Amino acid sequence: MKDHQSRRMFIGTLALGTTASTMAAVTNPLSPWYPKLSEAENEALEVSDAEAWFKKIKGTHRTVFDGSMPHNGFPVIWNWAFYLSNNETGSPDSDITAMTVLRHDAIPFALHSDIWKKYKLGEVFKINDNATQKPSLRNPYFEPQEGDLPLPIIDGIKRLQERGAMFCVCNLAITVYSSVAAQKMGLDPKEVYDEWVDAILPGIQLVPSGVWALGRAQEHGCSYIYAGG
Repeated sequence: MKDHQSRRMFIGTLALGTTASTMAAVTNPLSPWYPKLSEAENEALEVSDAEAWFKKIKGTHRTVFDGSMPHNGFPVIWNWAFYLSNNETGSPDSDITAMTVLRHDAIPFALHSDIWKKYKLGEVFKINDNATQKPSLRNPYFEPQEGDLPLPIIDGIKRLQERGAMFCVCNLAITVYSSVAAQKMGLDPKEVYDEWVDAILPGIQLVPSGVWALGRAQEHGCSYIYAGG
């Protein structure tokens, strides 16, 4: 896209799971809450930064998990299972790369708990706290607490990153969902977008879109696995 308006229209067109009325608002540059890219946002979207991140992929055993939905944590669980299984068959972590692309309805996995609480992401994305069975007010997957995951031996995102796993999050989905949240709460969409991007957890790479990242991962030798249940 050569200009900000075209990019936003492109994002609105591709964002699945939103209503026609929401899409009309997102893609309408005359809307009072129509987001405009700041210089900082443009820098965050520089393809070169994300391209460089993919050069971290290493080892003989490489796969990318398509985390499009929360699926009870499976975008994280399957990442851990890939390390476990390869370890059991003789491969050290240094010879393994498991990447999870967090896109569409799984983007909250990449965000700080403060954002979950403020914008009620558990309710919006239908992610329940295992202990209360009510919409979660925190991120249970970055540094999981007891009971957050099916087994206590399963690693969360932070621990998996320490082992060499890679996680990225879709800017396209963040743009659309933060705009929807801004509209519902009567907030400035640009400020909400900036807040969500600032809340991306350490080590998680912002990428132009999740489908872009899935393609790049496969170009770098990763097999594709859908991270469903």
